Amino acid sequence: MSGVAALVERLQDLHARTAETPLFNPVFQLALELSRKLESGELTLDDIAGYVDEMEAEGLRARAARLDRMLSPVAPGANEAKLRALATEEDFAAFAAHWQRPHAHIVFTAHPTFLLSRAQRDAVAAAASSGNGGSETIEVPEHQRDAITLDYEHDAAMAAIERAQDARDRVNGLLFREAAGKWPKRWKSLQPMPVRFATWVGYDMDGRTDIGWSTSIRYRLDEKARRLSRYAAALKGMEPEIAERLERAANHTRDMADRFAGDLTAPDDLSAAANALTADHPDKLTSLGPTISELENEARLAGPDTARDLLTLAAAMRADGLGMGWIHFRVNSSQLQNAIRRRIDPEGKLSLSSQAALVKMRELLAEAKPLHSNFAALAIENSTAIRQFLAMAQIVHHIDGDAPIRMLVAECEQPSTVLAALYFARLFGIEENVDVSPLFETETALEHGGRFLDALLSEDAYRDYARKRGRISIQTGFSDAGRFVGQIPAALAIERLQGRMAEAMVANGLTDVSALIFNTHGESMGRGAHPSSFEDRLAWPMSPWARRRFVRAGIRLEPEVSFQGGDGYLWFGSPELAFATLTRFAEMPPCAADPSVPTDLFYRRTDLSLDLYRAIRGVQQDFLHSRTYSRAVTAFGLGMLNDTGSRKSRRQSDLAADREMSLRQIRAIPHNAVLQQLGYPVNLIAGVGTAAEGNQEEIAGLLRDSERGRQIVRLVRAANALASIKTVAAYGELFNSAYWASRPYRGNEQHISDACLTLAEYLTKDDRTGVFRRLASRLRVDALKLHRLLALIPDEAPMPEREQTRRSLGVLQSLRLALLKHMFLRAVMVPPFSRANDISRDDVLEMFFTLRTEDALAQLRRAFPTSFPRIEDFSVDLPSDYPDSDAAGYAAIHRDFIEPIDRAHALGLRITTAIANEFGAHG
Repeated sequence: MSGVAALVERLQDLHARTAETPLFNPVFQLALELSRKLESGELTLDDIAGYVDEMEAEGLRARAARLDRMLSPVAPGANEAKLRALATEEDFAAFAAHWQRPHAHIVFTAHPTFLLSRAQRDAVAAAASSGNGGSETIEVPEHQRDAITLDYEHDAAMAAIERAQDARDRVNGLLFREAAGKWPKRWKSLQPMPVRFATWVGYDMDGRTDIGWSTSIRYRLDEKARRLSRYAAALKGMEPEIAERLERAANHTRDMADRFAGDLTAPDDLSAAANALTADHPDKLTSLGPTISELENEARLAGPDTARDLLTLAAAMRADGLGMGWIHFRVNSSQLQNAIRRRIDPEGKLSLSSQAALVKMRELLAEAKPLHSNFAALAIENSTAIRQFLAMAQIVHHIDGDAPIRMLVAECEQPSTVLAALYFARLFGIEENVDVSPLFETETALEHGGRFLDALLSEDAYRDYARKRGRISIQTGFSDAGRFVGQIPAALAIERLQGRMAEAMVANGLTDVSALIFNTHGESMGRGAHPSSFEDRLAWPMSPWARRRFVRAGIRLEPEVSFQGGDGYLWFGSPELAFATLTRFAEMPPCAADPSVPTDLFYRRTDLSLDLYRAIRGVQQDFLHSRTYSRAVTAFGLGMLNDTGSRKSRRQSDLAADREMSLRQIRAIPHNAVLQQLGYPVNLIAGVGTAAEGNQEEIAGLLRDSERGRQIVRLVRAANALASIKTVAAYGELFNSAYWASRPYRGNEQHISDACLTLAEYLTKDDRTGVFRRLASRLRVDALKLHRLLALIPDEAPMPEREQTRRSLGVLQSLRLALLKHMFLRAVMVPPFSRANDISRDDVLEMFFTLRTEDALAQLRRAFPTSFPRIEDFSVDLPSDYPDSDAAGYAAIHRDFIEPIDRAHALGLRITTAIANEFGAHG
């Protein structure tokens, strides 16, 4: 029996004791037993590292198995057979209409979810691609974490998109073969585009100030060079002249990218780079239109195999343009409002939400005339929003004139904000290239989104713009929505908003344009990606009910979905996975819905479903506004989490602010990640049981007999299978003064009795034990009601490894609790040191208790240096007998206290990764 297996068995034995003592906490008890062995020397940090190695490998294996389960089948041959079975149209026109319309747009975003190192991601992808269902053991790569920079994220996104492009080429090649066999005289006119790709990595300015305009230009040039090189490589053996021309264009673009990678602060340097990019050059390419026509003409004269390859490449060019895909800029509405205020309200006396502001905005938009702009104008502009439009103008005019650009506007709650974006697009001559897309994510935006769309679509200028663009674009987000109203109410509110959009388009005579709806979500249960199946993953953010609203109105739907960061890129982590992912999209196109399907009971019994929604939302909002919940979630700050992205989570620098950290001071991903680490995904589970109270039979019947209801239940069951209220309670006991005072009470562990007494005394005024106990009590009451409800509904997808997974999570939590105890004990054992830079010993202890471990260790290393000048380093003439001893004691402090704390902290962060892998993603 392995060490971990013994721990799992011990936890199982301890769990049985809860039958006779309900308040007994097996997770905390196992942590105590491990802690006693660790402090006595019977167990070492090396031993715990061995446990963590084993469980980290198990977490990676579980993640690979989940990926395989969601995508199955993964084998390329099986997916080719699936695609052939889908291509059943007997009429060429119907075949072309189906496959020339993108089933979805896929956006590779880069929110901070790079939990796994590149080596770990590769290991998971390889295991999931192996054909063994992700069941084989995964060797844990080196534990060194990657340095996550914006360039790192961009490189990862590009690698994922390349695999996605290759998979789409494989799909298109198969479609050409099928068409050639059925329609030998017509197949060469096929222009397949089953899916489109986009990215916002390097273009998303919302919530960060570290991306300059030159960064976005450099990335756009880098993407262009990369794509041109791939086009050229594909053509080398077929059309060497075209390949050489494209490679020269790639080299020219690469030179431009290098110029914009340099320091452009000096006007002369910027001028040189700008002039090189904007100048006419024989190798400069800003449109692929002529090249696509050339390839299609060559294909008409070529044999079947060559023609298929040429047409496949032409299809890729038509989809991606002169880049790796479309790009999404993003700004905050406040940035746009600040920019437009200078033009319509320079004295700051006008409310931008007023009718007066809207009238002025209409007038300004009507009078707008396109202006010429250049890189000098871009360099001197100090408004973030205007800089984005100026950057887009340079991209359209000098890099790629074909591919549209999305302008996402976060926290957009006023139609005048969208009109402001249209104004700047018109002012810089790119109105016909930019799709302005308001984001609905906040509680207010979701609540008033229907009225917003009614008002926006009634604007003459906006309707004219929509018809020029051929689409109306919006974005719905599951991040802040899932945090502030709960994931289930957020999904239902977003669904209603999507339905209202269909109604508004009909009411305003806009059924002749497409509805592009970008549903941004993460990969985990906490951020909008349903964990049960790929079908649920696609249907959860945009339900068949919402899709049918558009289909029945005759509105073409362009759904867009997010694959986010290191977690999302795993779906495209190998050629096999990428091909399987695109095949699942083809099998279950999110743009389609059967208009003849009877209305789901969930939408017919709105007396029940709306009450359920409101009640769950009410519970979630109560948690959000609760001092208890906020204090528990922020009890450790963000110290349990690894750095997982280049956009840092917000932290407070002073200790008092850490103690009173607001939930609104941390972003949605770390908020959800903390819930996972504490053992209970509150924003998914809480409220469902309470909402059914008093009407359980009817609510159970609704959820049982409705497909949307069953989908909700599958989400709740999946989250509940990983949840542990005992774990939540266990974290509070770390701060229980009585626990530390009692631990050596009967003469046990006398070697740490002084440290235990110090901790007991220090924690007498700490509030966290009570906070966690109150939270656990409230969660328990709600969970008991949930269990009663679930008992009335059949389990559609029982998890065979459910108990084993729960025990593994329990062991991981116990190990981390033991490590935290070790850190706390070592921290109070450190000898007193003098106050320096307003940091006292108590301040350092508080840093440890809020898991600002690296900051605390830095203070200790400064207080107890081991590297300092020695007298032998100096060449002075006079001798000295002093110092007569060295500071060897400081080395002992490092060995006995600082290094063990550092090691325990590092092991704790590896446990964080293992726990997140069991949940399926970070945050």
